[in-house]
Amino acid sequence: MQMGDTVFMFLSTLLVWIMTPGIALFYGGMVKSKNVLSTAMHSYMPIAVVSILWVLAGYSISFSTGGNAFFGNLDWAGLKGVTFKPNPDYSATIPHNLFMMFQMTFAVLTVSIISGGIAERMKFSAFFIFSIFWSLLVYAPVAHWVWGAGGWLRELGTLDFAGGNVVHISSGVTGLVLAILLGKRKGSNVSSPHNLPLTFLGATLIWFGWYGFNVGSALTINDVAMTVFVNTAIAASAGILGWLLVEYIINKKPTMLGALSGAIAGLVAITPACGFVTPGASVIIGLIGGAVCFWGVFFLKRKLGYDDSLDAFGLHGVGGTWGGIATGLFATTKVNTAGADGLFYGDAGLLWKQLAAIAATYIFVAVLTFIIAKAIHVFMPIRVNEEEESLGLDITLHGEKAYHESI
Repeated sequence: MQMGDTVFMFLSTLLVWIMTPGIALFYGGMVKSKNVLSTAMHSYMPIAVVSILWVLAGYSISFSTGGNAFFGNLDWAGLKGVTFKPNPDYSATIPHNLFMMFQMTFAVLTVSIISGGIAERMKFSAFFIFSIFWSLLVYAPVAHWVWGAGGWLRELGTLDFAGGNVVHISSGVTGLVLAILLGKRKGSNVSSPHNLPLTFLGATLIWFGWYGFNVGSALTINDVAMTVFVNTAIAASAGILGWLLVEYIINKKPTMLGALSGAIAGLVAITPACGFVTPGASVIIGLIGGAVCFWGVFFLKRKLGYDDSLDAFGLHGVGGTWGGIATGLFATTKVNTAGADGLFYGDAGLLWKQLAAIAATYIFVAVLTFIIAKAIHVFMPIRVNEEEESLGLDITLHGEKAYHESI
């Protein structure tokens, strides 16, 4: 075990943890003032729920080494056998329980991202219960497929360095399915952010935490980790430019919300590729990521008529999909010998594997999300009633207000 790697991963875990409060602020600023606390609660609550589930069973389902290609077993349930001693199947240089904690922050964040698709109209109690079943039946199996020892996508040779499939596509597709099942908000076509400075603060925390998210996924300080650091910064910056360029061409006004959304788009797009591509490729991936996510938010959503409140699918689903494809195009073993060469480096096979992984994730996540939501609806309503929606979810569901007039 190496002390330097252990300290590095400890700090990376804290960085990823802070992304979840960042999501709460990012989303909270974009909704109506009467729903800011409700929206933030949807994002913040998974810290409590998913963390406990991760310890009890989620980590074992995701990463235990004695399961099958699709689902881990419960050998590590309750963290039995998960100690300070490193597990060489994942890292020989950091404590096994530190690796578990790092992965826990990913599981928490993924559920928080989903809340962007259901903001301002889903009951807190329904989302609470949904989070329990979804994290165990959807997130944990997909994490096992991609990262777990013996997982079928890992064995197939697909590449997902930091969670394009596991985190972003799965959360984005889930947000889309829930948005369609819940239906549109009242007045969704005239909805606008109530506090952009709050959203700015949230986006900045997310970007800051993303360095832990991506660079920490190297699990060690080496040349690949430093390339990831550079790629993450460059792609986020390029995402801003890609979004604002399209926004200016279409609307003639570059907006602050557009810049923040472009940064997130660039970060999502580079996530699966960050440890396998060159900095030059990262610029292209980020630029296109910003542009395609703008398309997902402003054209695809309008064309299909769903109300993805805060664009969980438009940013994470679309951006994660492009990132997975881009990995199949730009990956090169010159950056990471543990990776593979993509189409632009002479091997079309990786691109087909990436497309297969994306398709499998879309289908599995969409079907399971639909089943879980419908099952919950049998026992309780999942959408708030008209009065609650009109008065605002902060006061009707939580009994509090974000803002009070001073006397």
